[in-house]
Amino acid sequence: MTSTTTSTATSTTHRHTASDLFTQALRYEHRADPYPHYEQLLRQPVVRMDDGTWLVSGHREISLLLRDPRISADRLPPEHQRPIRKSLLVEDPPRHDQLRRLVTQQFVPRVMGMRDHIDALVTGLLDAHTGDRPGQLDVVADLAYPLPVTVICELLGVPREDESLFGSLARRLTRGLDPIDTQTEDEIRELLAARAELQQYLEGLIARHGAAAPGDDLLSGLMHGQGPDGPMDPVDLRVTLGLLLIAGHETTVNLIANGTLALLRHPEALARLRTDPDLATPLVEEVLRYDPPVQMSGRSTLADIDVSGTTIPKGSRIRLLLAAGNRDPRRFADPSRFVPDRPDNAHLGFGGGIHYCIGAALARAEAGIALTALARRLESPRLVADPPPYRENAILRGPERLPVSFTRLVPDAGGA
Repeated sequence: MTSTTTSTATSTTHRHTASDLFTQALRYEHRADPYPHYEQLLRQPVVRMDDGTWLVSGHREISLLLRDPRISADRLPPEHQRPIRKSLLVEDPPRHDQLRRLVTQQFVPRVMGMRDHIDALVTGLLDAHTGDRPGQLDVVADLAYPLPVTVICELLGVPREDESLFGSLARRLTRGLDPIDTQTEDEIRELLAARAELQQYLEGLIARHGAAAPGDDLLSGLMHGQGPDGPMDPVDLRVTLGLLLIAGHETTVNLIANGTLALLRHPEALARLRTDPDLATPLVEEVLRYDPPVQMSGRSTLADIDVSGTTIPKGSRIRLLLAAGNRDPRRFADPSRFVPDRPDNAHLGFGGGIHYCIGAALARAEAGIALTALARRLESPRLVADPPPYRENAILRGPERLPVSFTRLVPDAGGA
């Protein structure tokens, strides 16, 4: 009896501590560096917070849960879900598997062989700013944002003149991923309006594609698919396009910006990348571990699940703190240090299990090419502000702006 009482009291103390630490980590004043709070949360890798949500921060625990079929990708337990068509991001098998198969069959072949095109886009984006702002570049506005937007719009079949539409829409929509208690009433109204705008645009885009001859873009492929699953129905098509348009560039914006920030804070890594472009591959993986663009993910339980000696009951909401798992000292040596060629880097930057990021290969290519070009072409680059101003988003975390000064933009080797 005494043992049970002591255990309950200890658990209660930890719950309050975890809730406070998590709340502090989400506050905007800690956006530039939430990691000290994550480090403290790792002391108890599975804990129930004051609102009943279970917070999981350990690398091993997150990895197991991401692959557990008793976990639902929907953040709401089944009894609280609404009967609406959901994206594959929050769907479970077998429906998730069908949707993912349809997208993969059309997406992956189109991504293969894009490196030269991405490289040309990066070159053009940097060259465009050689003369208008000598000595300074906003890495977010001038490179990290326009690159993945252009690529995903080209892949999907979005007209070039419509690309600018997704800047404001994406920012408004991704704010909705953050916990509801961190959003103002105005932001919630803005989110609902943005969803309606995106739906209206996508319905028009689908209608225009349906009235025209099939093209070689992803939208045409999904509309006229001839595989075993056939074409995607119009509602699923709209939901899937919305997911790919937003997720297809927002995370990559942060990946490139966070990678640039890491390089400029670690000049020895920048110097190595400048002379060894092969370093880009492991370096991008280390950015995904050290400062991931997606900090956390939500799930719910379909059954009681035992994790590291703790039972998470059926019907519970779970928050997987991916960024904390990436700094878990039980999995990574010296986890707070940026090691550009870190071996055995099994990070959680792209999630895991059946919901592993479908665009991971594309994001890796875009980030690797962009970071290598910045290292090679910016002479004596320096951060204008450190830390830079950050976006409001706590989950999709990255700089709002990243101004970098330099003495000279070196001509591209291919065009010199």
